[in-house]
Amino acid sequence: MPGKNLSRDEAQQRAGLLSVDGYEVHLDLTSAPDATASTFVSTTTIRFRCTEPGAGSFADLLAPRVRAVTLNGRELDPAAVYDGARVALTGLAAQNELVVVADCAYSRTGEGLHRFVDPADGETYLYTHFEPAEARRVFANFEQPDLKAPYRFTVTAPAAWDVYANGAEESSATDGDARTWRFLETRPISTYLTAVVAGPYHVARDHWSRQLADGSTLEIPLAATCRRSLAPYFDAEEIFAVTKQGLDFFHEEFQYPYPFGKYDQCFVPEYNIGAMENPGCVTFREDFVFRSKVTEAAYEARANVILHEMAHMWFGDLVTMKWWDDLWLKESFADFMGSFAQQEATKYQAAWVTFANQRKAWAYRQDQYPTTHPITADIRDVEDAKLNFDGITYAKGASVLKQLVAYAGREPFFEGARRYFQQHAFGNTVLGDLLEVLAATSGRGEQAMAEWSAGWLQTAGVNSLTPQLTCDAEGRITELAVLQDGEPLRPHRIAIGLYDREADGALRRTARVELDAAGARTVVPELAGRARPALVLVNDDDLTYCKIRFDEDSLATLRSALGDIEEPLARALAWSACWNLTRDGLLPARDYLDLVLRFAGRESDIGVLQSLHTQAKAALDLFADPAYRAEGGRLLAECALRELRAATPGSDHQLAWARFTAAVAQGPQEHQLLEGLLAGTARIDGLEVDQDLRWSLWIALAAAGRATVAELDAELKRDNTASGSQKATQALAARPTAEAKAAAWSAVADSDLLPNAMVGAQTAGFAQAGQRGLTAPYTERYFELLEAIWAERSIEIAIRFVGGFFPRLQTDQATLDATDAWLTGHPAAAPALRRLVIESRDELARALRAQAVDRG
Repeated sequence: MPGKNLSRDEAQQRAGLLSVDGYEVHLDLTSAPDATASTFVSTTTIRFRCTEPGAGSFADLLAPRVRAVTLNGRELDPAAVYDGARVALTGLAAQNELVVVADCAYSRTGEGLHRFVDPADGETYLYTHFEPAEARRVFANFEQPDLKAPYRFTVTAPAAWDVYANGAEESSATDGDARTWRFLETRPISTYLTAVVAGPYHVARDHWSRQLADGSTLEIPLAATCRRSLAPYFDAEEIFAVTKQGLDFFHEEFQYPYPFGKYDQCFVPEYNIGAMENPGCVTFREDFVFRSKVTEAAYEARANVILHEMAHMWFGDLVTMKWWDDLWLKESFADFMGSFAQQEATKYQAAWVTFANQRKAWAYRQDQYPTTHPITADIRDVEDAKLNFDGITYAKGASVLKQLVAYAGREPFFEGARRYFQQHAFGNTVLGDLLEVLAATSGRGEQAMAEWSAGWLQTAGVNSLTPQLTCDAEGRITELAVLQDGEPLRPHRIAIGLYDREADGALRRTARVELDAAGARTVVPELAGRARPALVLVNDDDLTYCKIRFDEDSLATLRSALGDIEEPLARALAWSACWNLTRDGLLPARDYLDLVLRFAGRESDIGVLQSLHTQAKAALDLFADPAYRAEGGRLLAECALRELRAATPGSDHQLAWARFTAAVAQGPQEHQLLEGLLAGTARIDGLEVDQDLRWSLWIALAAAGRATVAELDAELKRDNTASGSQKATQALAARPTAEAKAAAWSAVADSDLLPNAMVGAQTAGFAQAGQRGLTAPYTERYFELLEAIWAERSIEIAIRFVGGFFPRLQTDQATLDATDAWLTGHPAAAPALRRLVIESRDELARALRAQAVDRG
């Protein structure tokens, strides 16, 4: 479609020509409950200025039909000025008013205005999601982050509904079966941050206030919403508790009052991402409404997301990047501040352990792809931007900021943030604007901050840090140095910990040194003369972003005693380092699995344990020698069942081991237990087989060929909900039959009728490690369809197809060759599509290398 993929150059040209004074948007959503109605009426009035009267530009709009276009009172022919993506604007005046009336489409993909019908009660729910450039699916606009403006929304919807938007409700009026809500005008924000949520949502309300430095009181009304059918499970009190703790923390540290009035948090169905920071109307995926028992790690993760989105109210909403090149200015900061606030302001005290074990694992993986990029990226267009919400922008950026706090100091860092907000409130910034204030507050100076930025923000790749020890005949350290590999070499603020076994058998830190390590080799004179420890842990306390390596004696210690490390963060760092060694082909997969078999049962941190389960499954399925898979799978299944039975009744660990038992079940013993738990003929003390766990058991049995269609249909009738429908779809696709695979493939590849959540369910069920023979025939079809799917589907659905159906479990040379052949034969394919395939290809090649190492 011409002009659909807005480029950076076009956006810069338009920003140089136009400035926007305000939007008035009226949405008529009264058609939403009618399943046959595919569109709604959108009326947009934009008031804007042009620096060159007489010049031309364009507005963005993706709509099936444009009814009317009026520019400065002059009616334009929609057929002449609208090409399906842009409204051409010619002969602009110094002051302009554009009015566009369009029939915009309800979405099934989570982009634009998503419509969902709850199978539990038939109610219809709507919500918007616009990042990075989908507001144009709902109203005409100038779709780029640096053309900020105030917005006033008016929404007409069924009278029985509630409607939420960025601004507080100003007034409403009922006319028959319809009601019109008018919302207060917002402060200047970007198009992608606007939001509307509408439907018969259940709502809980609360309030937060704070006395400000000038003696006034800031009052913030709080609301939290979810679908009515989820109301019995909605723990709004816990959500509000974290919200208030976050507001306390950010106001104390940022010293800039929250500027967007109210603070609504809406939990919505079929959401594509974790959450979105729409000011005054934050949206979350409703998986955070826990309808079954979950572990403490799930509550911790939700709290982290709540605080991440709240940090965006300042980093991203108050001050916004000019273009997506500097996406890190909001996402890296929010990712870092979410964990920082969680650790300092809430009861969830494992935030940095989780960060080290999970968020950084994402960053390390992304940073080793051929497509890796600097934190400050080169974003040519909005398709590039869509793919840049990745492990570099989020987790690596957050890791680098964690190091910056260690490098510059906590208070100088926050003072820099305060000046940044004061100087750029409601504006747009680039990298230099932030570095300028940090240079002033950190005391490091402009040159040092420029060097830090050049090393960390403007180059890609991850370094490895390895301790190098020499000792005398008495076993004392004569020299300890830190070796740095990788390009470029960077300055690292690190702590080095020495760990020794004590009388009670625990491995405890006996010495710690903090230093700046730069260059290929850094000597640490402070540790000379000490007895050689059992374990040297570079990057102790996880201050920098690097892959940790070990000297031979330290690695031997981990092989025999990883579970004896007493400090949770140090133990998590050791687990993370061993996983990186496995992914890099430096530690055989069976050796990593041996660590899990021996020590996972002793892991106290539930988040780390759940990560170990995920990584162990990946090590078996992807990195282990195929000849070892059966034996490794048997050992893993036996371990899971043993730990399940040994776990404390009713504990989080018991639930985690129950889920893992289902995931790795192989033989009749495990499958009969799963069947017995479902039927009620088997029991494990303290284990509640609630609905979500039931679906985990059914999916495992379906994949093993031990669940019939009739049984899965009966379970769906028992759980006739949105979640139940998705799980039933996944279970049906997981069955080990050619017919099940054909049905799952056809549902996605041959039709555009499935909503986003169901596409994900089909691809999740399709790909089963034990069914490689059934899915192998689809490799050729996959590559044949790639470009057509990318061209014809929305980018969200296309991404699900490309990632979900890539033959990642076909870990053989033939699949790698087929991938290379497609890349070689399609050099002109969309860059964003090629990036996704290249990254999948890299994972496949990594798996083949690891398998070779595991074979020995």
